[in-house]
Amino acid sequence: MQISHFSVLNLLAHLSDERTPAQLAEAFHLTRGAMSNTLARLEWAGHVHIRPDWDDARRKLVSISPSGRAARDAALAAILPVMTDVVRDIGAEHARAALPALRALRERLEKAG
Repeated sequence: MQISHFSVLNLLAHLSDERTPAQLAEAFHLTRGAMSNTLARLEWAGHVHIRPDWDDARRKLVSISPSGRAARDAALAAILPVMTDVVRDIGAEHARAALPALRALRERLEKAG
């Protein structure tokens, strides 16, 4: 699974409702074309459902499918041993100390977009 696919699935798994492709593109600071490409691949794999917006026929709405949830969960399970090794190697204190900086960086990048 590509990181872009995982990222979209992970976001959709945390949301309680559907998003438009434009909203997803904005969330990841991507062009709509790049997000459409990612969503097309996820839809082909059966990981997302894309349907028309019944209130506005020009828009589409995207949600995660059960298959997408399973793929995301499998990706998390696969990366967990790697992350555990990294934390063990650098120490839990260093990993914990990095979190505020990473969080601030993410928030700053969200505001810049």
